[in-house]
Amino acid sequence: MQGTRVDVFEQIFLVFLGLGTLVGIVVIAYVLYNAYKYRDTGEPADDEDLPSVGELPTGGKGGKKLFLSFGISAVIVISLVIWTYGMLLYVEDPADGNDEQQEALNVDVTGANFAWFYEYENGIESTSTLRVPAGERVWIRATSGDVWHAFGIPEQRVKADAIPGEYSETWFETDASEAGQQQEIQCFELCGEFHTSMVGSLQIMEPDEFDQWMDEQLTMSFTMEDQNESRVTEGYELTLEHQENDSVEDRTYTADDFENGTIEINDIEQAGLYNVTIEPTDGQFEPIEEQIDMTGPVDETYTLEMNAAESDTNASETNDGGGN
Repeated sequence: MQGTRVDVFEQIFLVFLGLGTLVGIVVIAYVLYNAYKYRDTGEPADDEDLPSVGELPTGGKGGKKLFLSFGISAVIVISLVIWTYGMLLYVEDPADGNDEQQEALNVDVTGANFAWFYEYENGIESTSTLRVPAGERVWIRATSGDVWHAFGIPEQRVKADAIPGEYSETWFETDASEAGQQQEIQCFELCGEFHTSMVGSLQIMEPDEFDQWMDEQLTMSFTMEDQNESRVTEGYELTLEHQENDSVEDRTYTADDFENGTIEINDIEQAGLYNVTIEPTDGQFEPIEEQIDMTGPVDETYTLEMNAAESDTNASETNDGGGN
């Protein structure tokens, strides 16, 4: 059994604690036994062969006890070293054929200005609070935007250097029973005046709750209004084009896809930089083109302005009507 990082370090601790306790009991018992056996009674025993001054002691069975104790100690220590090394190799890289890193939740962590910033692999970003699903493995890539930091979650036995221009990888896996808990994230590298305030929180969520939260982050809402702030329900189409990932297909929505001038798009899979284009379908409005950096829910309202030719026509019709 290896399991989570917490499981691994708990196993190492318990093994060392158990063996240390056992060795301590044996050593103390042996010392007390010999102290009692060879206690000073004030009178030498009849069969006691005391050495004379300057004479080397004899007996001891050729040092067999000494070599036996050294041999047992060596076997125990070498076995512990090999076993512990294997456990720590698992901590460094737990990936195997059934659990590759790409199948886990990947999060980039950046320390800067005495705060922690998180970016999920789909482009969603958050500050201070890192949300993860309970019972699932999370891979962290830590870096820094200013000075040296060290990202750490004590309760998950996680620590990774955050160095400017470099990335340190580590992982953790919460237990399913930890769902609903919040655990503290700390900086473990003295980084400046406000080092002690560089804290965040790990929010462990039920998997379904996490998926719902992520879906809410991947939502875009657009509203079309005219210059009088009235909803516009026809005469345009909206196109979304991802600027950073060519595998994300362009999306086009006509005015018929809007409900009373508003559309909510909740099937987006990738956040990031989008090019938003609003084109008139009947030449009535001026086209609009801008970029949106989606790092969370988007809620935008656009004012559709009449194009110059349409404005002149409307003005002429108004004047003609007034003249009649």
